[in-house]
Amino acid sequence: MKVALAYFSGTGNTRMIAELYRDALASRGIEVCETELPTRDEEALPDFSSCDLIGIGYPIHAFNAPLPILEFCKKLLPKRDRSQDGKRVFVFKTSGEPVRMSDVSSLKLKKLLARRGYELFAEYQYVMPYNIIFRHTDAAAYKMLTTAKALVPVDVEEILNGTAHLPKRVPFGGMIAGILRIEQPGARLIGRGFKPTDKCTACGLCVKRCPEQNIKLANGKIKFGKACTICMRCVFDCPHDAIKPGILNGWKVNGKYSFEPPTEPEQKTKHDDYCKKAYDRYYADAERRIAEYRAKTDDHCTAPPNPSDAKASPPLEGEA
Repeated sequence: MKVALAYFSGTGNTRMIAELYRDALASRGIEVCETELPTRDEEALPDFSSCDLIGIGYPIHAFNAPLPILEFCKKLLPKRDRSQDGKRVFVFKTSGEPVRMSDVSSLKLKKLLARRGYELFAEYQYVMPYNIIFRHTDAAAYKMLTTAKALVPVDVEEILNGTAHLPKRVPFGGMIAGILRIEQPGARLIGRGFKPTDKCTACGLCVKRCPEQNIKLANGKIKFGKACTICMRCVFDCPHDAIKPGILNGWKVNGKYSFEPPTEPEQKTKHDDYCKKAYDRYYADAERRIAEYRAKTDDHCTAPPNPSDAKASPPLEGEA
């Protein structure tokens, strides 16, 4: 069996989930082809026609799949003969909060896939820490990743069994998601407002890492172009915290999360009650599914870790 994983990751959250999928599939003896989007080397793309399954991963942007994923489906994913059985596709996606509106994020993607002869049969969301709006606590980030590590093997088993796993319909969700897709052309305009501050050393790291090659270094100065997707990688990764993201500056988050177990008691923050019911529901559902998986496999040595074991992790106190 051969599985292709194609994903876009702004600041690394979706990349980590893709790596968990790769490892879970490989541990079952499955050949995995992995591609991070957007790619500048189209010849390096796997032969999707030879793959039994295709996994598409992305961070949710304004309750939609980001533009690089939609462009991949339009331009790089080869069409299939509609008279044949559709190639099956699953989605893994990340967001900072598990609200119901996130369930509509693949509607446009699903339509694009169907037009090209592919069937989206399973979709899984993983909560990962914000790279914009506010910074999650270290304990929250650790619990998020620990939960994802536990859930991915459960989800991979469902996928390999061909189990349908699609979100429930959200009333008016498609209309709201369609309106919010204005974020995609709007990102081009917002991105032009990104500016280096006087802390900038012109090290060129943002130039090197920009997925859209939208940042240039000319005459010792950083310049932002017109192709931004506001993935926030330049802002989040800057070692000098030297990029001001225009009108998004009030939501700025800088610096990678450690994802290590917290070593000190968790302190209360002003975000403790942010989307608390949604987080509680997400973790309760995760623990239920993991417990069912454990009971079915009856193998505690190889079953995924229980996120309840995460140290100093309350029910949750709150990148795209």
